[in-house]
Amino acid sequence: MGEKTVTAVGQRRTDAEHVLAIDLGTGGPKVAVVTTEGWIVAHATEPVTLHLSDGGGAEQDPDEWWTAICEASRRAVTEAGITPASFVGVGCTSQWSGTVAVGADGRPLMRAVIWMDSRGNRAIRKVVGGAVSVLGYEPRKILRWVQVTGGAPGLSGKDPVSHILFIRDEHPEVYRETATFLEPVDYLNLRLTGRTSASFDSIAAHWVTDNRDVDAVHYDDRLLAVTGLERQKLPDLVPPATIMGSVSEQAAADLGIASGLPVATGSGDLHSAPFGSGAVADFEAHLYIGTSSWISAHVPFKKTAPISNVASIPAALAGKYVIADEHETAGACLTFLRDNVGLAGSFEEMDDLVGTVAVGSNRVLFTPWLNGERSPVDDHTVRGGFHNLSLSTTRADMVRAVYEGVALNSRWLLDAVEKFCGRTLGSLAFIGGGANSDPWAQIHADVLQREIRQVSDPVLANVRGAALITLIALGRVRPEEIPEMVSIRRTFEPDGSTAAEYDLLYSEFVTLYKQTKGIFRRLNRF
Repeated sequence: MGEKTVTAVGQRRTDAEHVLAIDLGTGGPKVAVVTTEGWIVAHATEPVTLHLSDGGGAEQDPDEWWTAICEASRRAVTEAGITPASFVGVGCTSQWSGTVAVGADGRPLMRAVIWMDSRGNRAIRKVVGGAVSVLGYEPRKILRWVQVTGGAPGLSGKDPVSHILFIRDEHPEVYRETATFLEPVDYLNLRLTGRTSASFDSIAAHWVTDNRDVDAVHYDDRLLAVTGLERQKLPDLVPPATIMGSVSEQAAADLGIASGLPVATGSGDLHSAPFGSGAVADFEAHLYIGTSSWISAHVPFKKTAPISNVASIPAALAGKYVIADEHETAGACLTFLRDNVGLAGSFEEMDDLVGTVAVGSNRVLFTPWLNGERSPVDDHTVRGGFHNLSLSTTRADMVRAVYEGVALNSRWLLDAVEKFCGRTLGSLAFIGGGANSDPWAQIHADVLQREIRQVSDPVLANVRGAALITLIALGRVRPEEIPEMVSIRRTFEPDGSTAAEYDLLYSEFVTLYKQTKGIFRRLNRF
């Protein structure tokens, strides 16, 4: 559980207009009051509980989500000191690739199955496989998925299609009573407006939509039949960055705002991040490090790289695709280090320790696969650990090795993303809570040998992105204006003198996976 916070970070103007932006992360929501010029006037955070269980379970309570959002909203609005009449809209972003089973009355029937949950892996492997298998997929099935959606269900069982199959098989009473299965962001929009819908981008990880025309995404009957998903239990689709409804009287009272405000379609966190990073143009990339991490950019094409589990899917910007990939644990590794290993008492102490150790952590390697991995390998059984420890290894060596291990994992993903794009990505905007660390920013610049642009207030990037998408939907902002609305705190250039050491460590890092994956598969088969 994290700490509650409320902060005023921007400039107040008596004549300014505002949007209320909501970012539901795994650790809890951030709610911000944002001007139509993109200034965050105030924001508040509230923690929520993560329920982990044996066999790969990861759940959260949707009612707790809403209670936390409402508490944070009321505190942010109060801190902003503005009149309710100054609000012009509301927009959400959220952890993506989760599932909320909602009854006919709009209430959740069980805890949400979130993006970390792998309990559907057996069910999805049966669905995608066949008598003939290539990388776990029956060839005709994978061909259809790639042609139509641009991707395919992951074998790890962490996509919504797998969650729904898990609920069908293990909670049949919930499945029968479910009126609609919703992504977390679409559940929030239901609570805001009373309307059940999904956007072209939020539905993508169900892998049952035809994405070939990015402006006319629709469900594909053949893929619905292959997966066994029932169309009547899925939401109707609406375009991205549009207005999908208005704030109900009950939601307005809960949030401390006026009813009737327009609500934007919203997006998953992967989709809002480009806007919050300012990197919205094609091939302008960003690196996100929160609980999880990814490297992504808008691209003008639909494409799939099945071996590396990288694909481009509909973006939260009309006419665009966005690169989808993910590392399961990044910032979560530091939280694990603090809470479970006890090597440091705070993130600030970790930053200080990193600076006391030479590049390469005295050849200690950390593999950050604490919850399996998705890209560039789709492997829910692999696990993390420290390697090459000796009696001379120090606490500081191990802390720096965690920072470097996450960065080496980022390099593994960058290789796959650049191959996917067919070009070198010369600079990366850095966002998420991990981007608050100057040492981590420099380590990433050195390991990746790329310029790293540390976005100001990086932990607020997604909530800023939700606000900017809302402003696009309202016609208040054009996408090409966004780079000027996002400031860069500092730029980190790669130190060429570190390249040889990190090249060696990177080679051994990838080799570690190749040589240990069989062990993990045998130990963690479930």
